[in-house]
Amino acid sequence: MNRVLEGNVRAGSLAAKTEFVPVGEPPRNQGSGDVFGQNREELNRESLQSKTQDETANWRGSMKRAIRSAGELRRHLNLDLSAGESNGTNAEDHGFPVFVPLEFAARMKPGDPNDPLLRQVLPLPEEANSPDGFSSDPVGDLHAAVAPGLLHKYHGRALAITTGACGIHCRYCFRREFPYSENSSRGDHLELALKYLRENDSIEEVLLSGGDPLTLTDDSVAKLMQQIESIPHVRRLRWHTRMPIVIPSRVTDAWIVRMQASRLTSWVVVHCNHPAELDSETGAALMRLVDAGVPVLNQAVLLRGVNDDVDVLESLCRRLIDLRVMPYYLHQLDRVRGAAHFEVDQECGRALVSQLESRLPGFAVPRFVCEQAGQASKTRL
Repeated sequence: MNRVLEGNVRAGSLAAKTEFVPVGEPPRNQGSGDVFGQNREELNRESLQSKTQDETANWRGSMKRAIRSAGELRRHLNLDLSAGESNGTNAEDHGFPVFVPLEFAARMKPGDPNDPLLRQVLPLPEEANSPDGFSSDPVGDLHAAVAPGLLHKYHGRALAITTGACGIHCRYCFRREFPYSENSSRGDHLELALKYLRENDSIEEVLLSGGDPLTLTDDSVAKLMQQIESIPHVRRLRWHTRMPIVIPSRVTDAWIVRMQASRLTSWVVVHCNHPAELDSETGAALMRLVDAGVPVLNQAVLLRGVNDDVDVLESLCRRLIDLRVMPYYLHQLDRVRGAAHFEVDQECGRALVSQLESRLPGFAVPRFVCEQAGQASKTRL
């Protein structure tokens, strides 16, 4: 089993309440024992380890139980099978498999084919359309690759493709055709990515992306953090993840404690498009991160039939700031092949943001941006 680094702990943090010990090492006796022959610190540690095992089994079980075909998803929601896939196969997934956790499906309205959460994950015949301007690599990821699984687009930061696995398959995903097998910073490729980071001292921030970095186990996450921590000029980690939204049990104590124990400052960027995605369990997971001192930002994508409505966007932003999550970006759709039916006109997007500015405090209004291949930053719209 991979070991987890010990480190300095910020005062008042979860780690300060429960000592973090490398997995597999015997507990250190630092105080007098109680009547059961264990001191309070050891009991707290055992409780944390037991809880962590329960949490891990929970989120990994959620991944195993996820819906994996359009037919299964329609049956789950009591939708008309004749309107789409009629059996349990993946014949109509347009080469991009269906993957929907039951936790996310539970937030959809049964019998409603226009449910905004369903629309994000259900394959439609329109995906077969491929208008001019839509491609397999709309943001130039492959041109920005400097090592297998490592992209260097912007000054001072680099992005690691940690895995091809994700906690949900969004039909508008800009990496739905990304060649993960050749471009993932895992296994033999990882050392090449780390070598590039070591040799480029202008890089002070590493973005962990994928797929989704939180589909890795806590042990794998801890080992990856340890390797990045060994690079002196790297100061920050930014986690780009949808897991706290779609499978909130993935926000484990082990992950939180490991971030707090690190010399690196962690920022978590989640992806939520509609207020219905933020149920009580998801809200609690996000607040646990904030309570632990981890800044949390949200990125949304402007999607036709999902959130191209000012009332929906306002509700999303209000819910986020109530949870102490900052609405960071509202992305214009990345023009990936198969997602043209989601696109909203940029002028409409500008009008929506203008209306939000008249309804919300400034910190609650996301920046409306798009990503253009080869540019030095996101483009403000």
